[in-house]
Amino acid sequence: MQLHHVMVAIPAGGEAKGREFYAGILGLAELRKPPNLARRGGLWFTLGDRELHLGIDPEFRPAHKAHVAIVVESLAELRTRLEGAQARVWTDEPLPGMDRFYAEDPFGNRLEFLQPAQTADR
Repeated sequence: MQLHHVMVAIPAGGEAKGREFYAGILGLAELRKPPNLARRGGLWFTLGDRELHLGIDPEFRPAHKAHVAIVVESLAELRTRLEGAQARVWTDEPLPGMDRFYAEDPFGNRLEFLQPAQTADR
C-alpha cells in the first residue's frame, strides 16, 4: 500500500480562499480535477509525489487536532510568508530530529510544517 492523497475539508464556496492560500502562499501546483468530480467543487494540488485535495463539506468544521504534516525546504522562509499573510502560526513541543511549526489555513484547519533539524535554517 501507499498513500495517494490526503483530503482537507473546506466550506462550500471556499475555492478562491483555498487557491489563494495553498497555491499562492504555500506554492502548491493546482491539478485539474476530472470533469465528473469537478462539479462537486473543491481543489486538488500536487504535494511532492502525492496530492492534497480540498473537499467541500456542507457541514464543515475546521480540524483543530487532525492535520497534514508537510516537509518543506525552508521553514524560516515559509513562516515569513505565512506571517506576512496574517496566518495564525505557532510552535509546540519539540519533535526529535525535526524543526517544526503549526499554522492554520484560512478555514481554521491545522497544518504542520517540518524540516529536518540538521538542515534547519534558523
